[in-house]
Amino acid sequence: MTDLPVRTFVRTDREPVTTDGTLALVNLSAQIDGVAAPVRRAGSTAPLAVARQAALVDLLTLRGHLLGRVADYEQAAQLSEQMVWNAPDDRAALLARARTRATLHRFAEAMADLDAAGRAGAAQATLDAERAAILQAVGCHAEAHLLLRSATPHQSGFTMLSALAVLRAERGETTEAEHAFDEARAAHRGVSPFPLAQLDFRRGVMWLREGDLPAARSWFDTALRRVPGYAPATGHLAEVDLLLGDPETSAARLRPLVETSDDPEYAAHLALALRAVGRHQEAQPWRDRAAARYEELVTRHPEAYADHAADFWLMVGGDVDRGLQLALQTLVMRQTSRSSALVRRAREASDRPVGDISRPRQPATSM
Repeated sequence: MTDLPVRTFVRTDREPVTTDGTLALVNLSAQIDGVAAPVRRAGSTAPLAVARQAALVDLLTLRGHLLGRVADYEQAAQLSEQMVWNAPDDRAALLARARTRATLHRFAEAMADLDAAGRAGAAQATLDAERAAILQAVGCHAEAHLLLRSATPHQSGFTMLSALAVLRAERGETTEAEHAFDEARAAHRGVSPFPLAQLDFRRGVMWLREGDLPAARSWFDTALRRVPGYAPATGHLAEVDLLLGDPETSAARLRPLVETSDDPEYAAHLALALRAVGRHQEAQPWRDRAAARYEELVTRHPEAYADHAADFWLMVGGDVDRGLQLALQTLVMRQTSRSSALVRRAREASDRPVGDISRPRQPATSM
Protein backbone atom coordinates (compact mmCIF):
# COMPACT_ATOMS: atom_id res chain seq x y z
CA MET A 1 0.00 0.00 0.00
CA THR A 2 1.49 3.34 -1.05
CA ASP A 3 1.59 6.06 1.58
CA LEU A 4 -0.26 9.20 0.57
CA PRO A 5 1.19 12.67 1.19
CA VAL A 6 0.37 14.21 4.54
CA ARG A 7 -1.17 17.65 4.92
CA THR A 8 -2.12 19.16 8.24
CA PHE A 9 -5.14 20.83 9.78
CA VAL A 10 -4.01 23.96 11.62
CA ARG A 11 -5.94 26.72 13.35
CA THR A 12 -4.49 29.86 14.82
CA ASP A 13 -6.03 29.34 18.30
CA ARG A 14 -3.54 26.62 19.17
CA GLU A 15 -5.66 23.80 17.86
CA PRO A 16 -3.95 20.38 17.91
CA VAL A 17 -2.24 19.66 14.60
CA THR A 18 -3.40 16.50 12.85
CA THR A 19 -3.38 14.88 9.43
CA ASP A 20 -5.80 16.42 6.95
CA GLY A 21 -9.19 14.85 7.57
CA THR A 22 -10.15 14.22 3.96
CA LEU A 23 -6.85 12.52 3.33
CA ALA A 24 -7.21 10.53 6.54
CA LEU A 25 -10.53 9.12 5.31
CA VAL A 26 -8.91 8.07 2.04
CA ASN A 27 -6.10 6.46 4.01
CA LEU A 28 -8.60 4.67 6.24
CA SER A 29 -10.30 3.01 3.28
CA ALA A 30 -6.92 2.12 1.79
CA GLN A 31 -5.89 0.63 5.12
CA ILE A 32 -9.07 -1.45 5.24
CA ASP A 33 -8.37 -2.77 1.75
CA GLY A 34 -4.75 -3.46 2.67
CA VAL A 35 -5.67 -5.41 5.80
CA ALA A 36 -8.55 -7.27 4.16
CA ALA A 37 -6.42 -8.84 1.43
CA PRO A 38 -4.04 -10.82 3.71
CA VAL A 39 -6.96 -11.68 6.00
CA ARG A 40 -8.65 -13.41 3.08
CA ARG A 41 -5.44 -15.28 2.21
CA ALA A 42 -4.30 -16.30 5.70
CA GLY A 43 -5.47 -19.24 7.78
CA SER A 44 -8.45 -18.28 9.90
CA THR A 45 -7.22 -19.52 13.28
CA ALA A 46 -3.54 -18.54 13.24
CA PRO A 47 -2.73 -15.94 15.94
CA LEU A 48 -1.51 -13.45 13.35
CA ALA A 49 -4.65 -13.96 11.27
CA VAL A 50 -6.87 -13.37 14.32
CA ALA A 51 -4.97 -10.17 15.14
CA ARG A 52 -5.38 -8.93 11.58
CA GLN A 53 -9.07 -9.74 11.57
CA ALA A 54 -9.54 -7.93 14.89
CA ALA A 55 -7.77 -4.89 13.44
CA LEU A 56 -10.03 -5.03 10.39
CA VAL A 57 -13.12 -5.19 12.61
CA ASP A 58 -12.06 -2.02 14.41
CA LEU A 59 -11.23 -0.20 11.17
CA LEU A 60 -14.60 -1.08 9.63
CA THR A 61 -16.41 0.05 12.76
CA LEU A 62 -14.56 3.35 12.72
CA ARG A 63 -15.39 3.97 9.06
CA GLY A 64 -18.99 3.01 9.67
CA HIS A 65 -19.24 5.72 12.32
CA LEU A 66 -17.40 8.40 10.39
CA LEU A 67 -19.25 7.93 7.10
CA GLY A 68 -22.63 6.76 8.38
CA ARG A 69 -22.27 3.32 6.79
CA VAL A 70 -24.39 0.65 8.44
CA ALA A 71 -22.96 -1.83 5.93
CA ASP A 72 -19.54 -1.41 7.56
CA TYR A 73 -21.00 -2.18 10.99
CA GLU A 74 -22.64 -5.28 9.57
CA GLN A 75 -19.47 -6.44 7.83
CA ALA A 76 -17.51 -5.98 11.06
CA ALA A 77 -20.14 -7.94 12.98
CA GLN A 78 -20.11 -10.80 10.47
CA LEU A 79 -16.33 -10.96 10.53
CA SER A 80 -16.21 -11.03 14.33
CA GLU A 81 -18.80 -13.80 14.47
CA GLN A 82 -16.68 -15.85 12.07
CA MET A 83 -13.58 -15.15 14.14
CA VAL A 84 -15.17 -16.57 17.29
CA TRP A 85 -16.57 -19.51 15.36
CA ASN A 86 -13.06 -20.35 14.16
CA ALA A 87 -11.26 -19.52 17.42
CA PRO A 88 -13.82 -19.69 20.26
CA ASP A 89 -11.23 -19.35 23.04
CA ASP A 90 -9.17 -16.54 21.53
CA ARG A 91 -9.39 -13.38 23.63
CA ALA A 92 -8.77 -11.07 20.66
CA ALA A 93 -11.65 -12.66 18.76
CA LEU A 94 -13.95 -12.42 21.77
CA LEU A 95 -13.04 -8.78 22.39
CA ALA A 96 -13.66 -7.93 18.74
CA ARG A 97 -17.08 -9.56 18.83
CA ALA A 98 -17.91 -7.81 22.09
CA ARG A 99 -17.19 -4.46 20.47
CA THR A 100 -19.29 -5.15 17.38
CA ARG A 101 -22.16 -6.42 19.50
CA ALA A 102 -21.96 -3.28 21.64
CA THR A 103 -21.96 -1.13 18.48
CA LEU A 104 -25.25 -2.76 17.49
CA HIS A 105 -26.51 -2.40 21.09
CA ARG A 106 -26.54 -6.11 21.84
CA PHE A 107 -25.23 -5.25 25.26
CA ALA A 108 -25.99 -8.43 27.21
CA GLU A 109 -24.26 -10.53 24.57
CA ALA A 110 -21.33 -8.12 24.52
CA MET A 111 -20.96 -8.45 28.29
CA ALA A 112 -20.98 -12.24 27.94
CA ASP A 113 -18.17 -11.98 25.38
CA LEU A 114 -16.17 -9.80 27.76
CA ASP A 115 -16.59 -12.38 30.51
CA ALA A 116 -15.35 -15.07 28.13
CA ALA A 117 -12.43 -12.87 27.05
CA GLY A 118 -11.52 -12.45 30.70
CA ARG A 119 -11.44 -16.22 31.18
CA ALA A 120 -9.23 -16.40 28.07
CA GLY A 121 -6.71 -14.01 29.60
CA ALA A 122 -7.71 -10.53 28.42
CA ALA A 123 -6.25 -7.69 30.47
CA GLN A 124 -8.47 -6.46 33.29
CA ALA A 125 -8.02 -2.80 32.34
CA THR A 126 -9.21 -3.54 28.80
CA LEU A 127 -12.24 -5.38 30.13
CA ASP A 128 -13.03 -2.58 32.58
CA ALA A 129 -12.93 0.06 29.84
CA GLU A 130 -15.16 -2.00 27.53
CA ARG A 131 -17.64 -2.77 30.32
CA ALA A 132 -17.72 0.90 31.34
CA ALA A 133 -18.74 1.92 27.82
CA ILE A 134 -21.60 -0.58 27.85
CA LEU A 135 -22.78 0.42 31.33
CA GLN A 136 -22.72 4.04 30.24
CA ALA A 137 -24.82 3.23 27.18
CA VAL A 138 -27.52 1.62 29.33
CA GLY A 139 -27.57 4.47 31.82
CA CYS A 140 -25.56 2.90 34.66
CA HIS A 141 -23.34 5.94 35.02
CA ALA A 142 -22.12 5.39 38.59
CA GLU A 143 -20.98 1.85 37.82
CA ALA A 144 -19.34 3.02 34.59
CA HIS A 145 -17.46 5.73 36.46
CA LEU A 146 -16.04 3.22 38.94
CA LEU A 147 -14.79 0.99 36.15
CA LEU A 148 -13.24 3.90 34.29
CA ARG A 149 -11.40 4.92 37.43
CA SER A 150 -10.04 1.42 37.88
CA ALA A 151 -8.83 1.38 34.27
CA THR A 152 -7.24 4.85 34.45
CA PRO A 153 -3.63 3.81 35.26
CA HIS A 154 -3.56 1.55 32.21
CA GLN A 155 -5.11 3.89 29.62
CA SER A 156 -3.67 6.88 27.77
CA GLY A 157 -4.51 10.28 29.19
CA PHE A 158 -6.50 11.23 26.11
CA THR A 159 -8.49 7.99 26.08
CA MET A 160 -9.41 8.17 29.74
CA LEU A 161 -10.15 11.89 29.83
CA SER A 162 -12.32 11.54 26.72
CA ALA A 163 -14.30 8.72 28.30
CA LEU A 164 -14.77 10.69 31.51
CA ALA A 165 -15.81 13.81 29.57
CA VAL A 166 -18.49 11.92 27.67
CA LEU A 167 -19.68 10.22 30.85
CA ARG A 168 -20.03 13.54 32.65
CA ALA A 169 -21.78 15.02 29.64
CA GLU A 170 -24.33 12.23 29.66
CA ARG A 171 -24.90 12.76 33.38
CA GLY A 172 -25.69 16.41 32.71
CA GLU A 173 -22.58 17.63 34.54
CA THR A 174 -21.74 20.19 31.90
CA THR A 175 -19.24 22.24 33.90
CA GLU A 176 -17.22 19.18 34.85
CA ALA A 177 -17.59 17.78 31.33
CA GLU A 178 -16.30 20.99 29.74
CA HIS A 179 -13.21 20.84 31.93
CA ALA A 180 -12.64 17.18 31.00
CA PHE A 181 -13.16 17.91 27.29
CA ASP A 182 -10.53 20.65 27.48
CA GLU A 183 -8.13 18.37 29.34
CA ALA A 184 -8.65 15.59 26.82
CA ARG A 185 -7.94 17.88 23.88
CA ALA A 186 -4.76 19.10 25.57
CA ALA A 187 -3.69 15.49 26.19
CA HIS A 188 -4.01 14.41 22.55
CA ARG A 189 -0.63 13.35 21.19
CA GLY A 190 -1.39 11.55 17.93
CA VAL A 191 -1.69 12.84 14.38
CA SER A 192 -4.96 11.12 13.49
CA PRO A 193 -7.84 13.61 13.23
CA PHE A 194 -10.47 11.03 14.08
CA PRO A 195 -10.24 10.92 17.90
CA LEU A 196 -10.40 14.71 18.16
CA ALA A 197 -13.30 14.96 15.72
CA GLN A 198 -15.20 12.31 17.68
CA LEU A 199 -14.47 14.15 20.93
CA ASP A 200 -15.68 17.47 19.55
CA PHE A 201 -18.76 15.78 18.12
CA ARG A 202 -19.67 14.39 21.53
CA ARG A 203 -19.18 17.84 23.03
CA GLY A 204 -21.63 19.20 20.50
CA VAL A 205 -24.11 16.47 21.39
CA MET A 206 -23.90 17.53 25.04
CA TRP A 207 -24.82 21.12 24.19
CA LEU A 208 -27.55 20.04 21.77
CA ARG A 209 -29.07 17.96 24.54
CA GLU A 210 -28.82 20.97 26.86
CA GLY A 211 -30.54 23.17 24.29
CA ASP A 212 -27.57 25.48 23.69
CA LEU A 213 -27.75 25.52 19.91
CA PRO A 214 -24.93 28.02 19.25
CA ALA A 215 -22.51 25.97 21.36
CA ALA A 216 -23.67 22.76 19.70
CA ARG A 217 -23.21 24.28 16.25
CA SER A 218 -19.71 25.48 17.13
CA TRP A 219 -18.50 22.02 18.18
CA PHE A 220 -20.19 20.16 15.33
CA ASP A 221 -18.61 22.63 12.93
CA THR A 222 -15.21 22.12 14.59
CA ALA A 223 -15.55 18.35 14.22
CA LEU A 224 -16.57 18.72 10.58
CA ARG A 225 -13.68 21.03 9.74
CA ARG A 226 -11.36 18.51 11.35
CA VAL A 227 -12.83 15.67 9.25
CA PRO A 228 -14.82 16.94 6.25
CA GLY A 229 -17.40 14.32 5.41
CA TYR A 230 -17.91 13.28 9.05
CA ALA A 231 -21.50 12.07 8.75
CA PRO A 232 -22.80 12.45 12.34
CA ALA A 233 -21.41 15.99 12.60
CA THR A 234 -23.00 16.91 9.26
CA GLY A 235 -26.32 15.41 10.29
CA HIS A 236 -26.39 17.23 13.62
CA LEU A 237 -25.37 20.52 12.03
CA ALA A 238 -28.33 20.10 9.70
CA GLU A 239 -30.53 19.42 12.73
CA VAL A 240 -29.31 22.63 14.40
CA ASP A 241 -30.02 24.57 11.19
CA LEU A 242 -33.57 23.26 11.21
CA LEU A 243 -34.08 24.07 14.88
CA LEU A 244 -32.79 27.59 14.26
CA GLY A 245 -35.30 28.10 11.46
CA ASP A 246 -33.09 27.57 8.41
CA PRO A 247 -34.45 24.48 6.65
CA GLU A 248 -32.91 25.43 3.27
CA THR A 249 -29.39 25.23 4.72
CA SER A 250 -30.34 22.04 6.54
CA ALA A 251 -31.47 20.42 3.29
CA ALA A 252 -28.37 21.60 1.45
CA ARG A 253 -26.12 19.97 4.07
CA LEU A 254 -28.00 16.70 3.88
CA ARG A 255 -28.21 16.24 0.12
CA PRO A 256 -24.63 14.99 -0.37
CA LEU A 257 -24.85 12.86 2.76
CA VAL A 258 -27.93 10.90 1.69
CA GLU A 259 -26.08 9.84 -1.45
CA THR A 260 -23.19 8.25 0.48
CA SER A 261 -24.73 7.02 3.74
CA ASP A 262 -27.08 4.05 4.11
CA ASP A 263 -28.29 5.27 7.51
CA PRO A 264 -31.95 6.28 7.06
CA GLU A 265 -31.71 9.04 9.66
CA TYR A 266 -30.28 11.43 7.08
CA ALA A 267 -32.96 10.73 4.48
CA ALA A 268 -35.58 11.27 7.17
CA HIS A 269 -34.07 14.60 8.16
CA LEU A 270 -33.90 15.69 4.54
CA ALA A 271 -37.60 14.92 4.15
CA LEU A 272 -38.32 16.92 7.30
CA ALA A 273 -36.30 19.91 6.08
CA LEU A 274 -38.00 19.86 2.68
CA ARG A 275 -41.42 19.70 4.27
CA ALA A 276 -40.52 22.67 6.44
CA VAL A 277 -40.18 24.81 3.29
CA GLY A 278 -43.35 23.41 1.76
CA ARG A 279 -41.70 21.08 -0.78
CA HIS A 280 -43.82 18.08 0.17
CA GLN A 281 -43.69 16.35 -3.21
CA GLU A 282 -39.89 16.48 -3.19
CA ALA A 283 -39.80 15.27 0.42
CA GLN A 284 -41.99 12.20 -0.15
CA PRO A 285 -39.39 9.92 -1.86
CA TRP A 286 -36.92 10.59 0.95
CA ARG A 287 -39.57 9.86 3.56
CA ASP A 288 -40.43 6.60 1.77
CA ARG A 289 -36.78 5.63 1.44
CA ALA A 290 -36.22 6.20 5.15
CA ALA A 291 -39.35 4.22 6.05
CA ALA A 292 -38.30 1.20 4.02
CA ARG A 293 -34.75 1.27 5.34
CA TYR A 294 -35.85 1.60 8.96
CA GLU A 295 -38.08 -1.44 8.60
CA GLU A 296 -35.09 -3.42 7.28
CA LEU A 297 -32.83 -2.32 10.11
CA VAL A 298 -35.40 -2.82 12.86
CA THR A 299 -35.85 -6.37 11.61
CA ARG A 300 -32.10 -7.07 11.55
CA HIS A 301 -30.88 -4.94 14.45
CA PRO A 302 -33.82 -3.98 16.69
CA GLU A 303 -31.63 -3.10 19.67
CA ALA A 304 -29.76 -0.45 17.67
CA TYR A 305 -32.50 0.99 15.48
CA ALA A 306 -35.89 0.65 17.18
CA ASP A 307 -35.46 3.98 18.98
CA HIS A 308 -34.34 5.81 15.81
CA ALA A 309 -37.22 4.27 13.89
CA ALA A 310 -39.69 5.27 16.61
CA ASP A 311 -38.47 8.84 16.34
CA PHE A 312 -38.89 8.70 12.56
CA TRP A 313 -42.49 7.48 12.74
CA LEU A 314 -43.35 10.10 15.35
CA MET A 315 -41.95 12.86 13.15
CA VAL A 316 -41.83 12.77 9.37
CA GLY A 317 -43.02 9.16 9.12
CA GLY A 318 -46.45 10.18 10.31
CA ASP A 319 -47.48 6.95 12.06
CA VAL A 320 -47.82 7.57 15.80
CA ASP A 321 -49.06 4.04 16.52
CA ARG A 322 -45.95 2.53 14.91
CA GLY A 323 -43.80 5.05 16.75
CA LEU A 324 -45.34 4.12 20.09
CA GLN A 325 -44.95 0.41 19.36
CA LEU A 326 -41.25 0.85 18.67
CA ALA A 327 -40.76 3.18 21.63
CA LEU A 328 -42.24 0.56 23.94
CA GLN A 329 -40.04 -2.08 22.31
CA THR A 330 -37.01 0.10 23.05
CA LEU A 331 -38.05 0.51 26.68
CA VAL A 332 -38.30 -3.26 27.09
CA MET A 333 -34.79 -3.66 25.70
CA ARG A 334 -33.24 -0.74 27.64
CA GLN A 335 -34.81 0.78 30.74
CA THR A 336 -33.05 4.14 30.47
CA SER A 337 -34.22 7.71 30.96
CA ARG A 338 -33.99 8.29 27.21
CA SER A 339 -36.14 5.25 26.45
CA SER A 340 -38.71 6.46 28.97
CA ALA A 341 -38.66 9.94 27.43
CA LEU A 342 -39.24 8.43 23.99
CA VAL A 343 -42.31 6.57 25.26
CA ARG A 344 -43.65 9.77 26.83
CA ARG A 345 -43.16 11.59 23.53
CA ALA A 346 -45.00 8.86 21.66
CA ARG A 347 -47.91 8.94 24.08
CA GLU A 348 -48.07 12.73 23.92
CA ALA A 349 -47.94 12.59 20.11
CA SER A 350 -51.06 10.45 20.06
CA ASP A 351 -52.91 13.44 21.57
CA ARG A 352 -51.65 15.94 18.96
CA PRO A 353 -53.44 16.71 15.68
CA VAL A 354 -52.55 14.44 12.78
CA GLY A 355 -49.67 15.86 10.76
CA ASP A 356 -48.15 17.92 13.60
CA ILE A 357 -44.41 17.23 13.34
CA SER A 358 -43.20 20.44 14.94
CA ARG A 359 -41.74 18.97 18.10
CA PRO A 360 -37.97 18.46 17.85
CA ARG A 361 -36.56 15.06 18.64
CA GLN A 362 -34.10 14.16 21.33
CA PRO A 363 -30.62 13.86 19.82
CA ALA A 364 -29.81 10.26 18.92
CA THR A 365 -26.12 9.52 19.30
CA SER A 366 -25.94 5.79 19.53
CA MET A 367 -24.20 5.20 16.22
